[in-house]
Amino acid sequence: MTSTITLLEVLVLPLRDGNIKLADKYKTILLTSTDLETCEISNAISEQAAVIRAKYGFKTPDSIQLATAIIRKADYFLTNDAALKQLKEIKVIVLEDHRAGGSEVRIA
Repeated sequence: MTSTITLLEVLVLPLRDGNIKLADKYKTILLTSTDLETCEISNAISEQAAVIRAKYGFKTPDSIQLATAIIRKADYFLTNDAALKQLKEIKVIVLEDHRAGGSEVRIA
């Protein structure tokens, strides 16, 4: 799962470049994939994001993504940002930690 923040983030570059076809492809993947749920930002997610932001000082988009995972009861949060490992409310997995060590992260 992910939040609609992901949609915002992945559309910026293709739209900036005028690549509407790629933007549409990203939208299709994020909004219609059966293996990925894109969650709208609810009041509960916003409140949890505010708590995370106040407690850890993370940026708003990161706080929303983390809050989405917590509220939607994800098993873990997958990221490339090692700073997010400070979070205690959900297990944070940093891809680079596993790639550098030779171990694989399997996503079911």
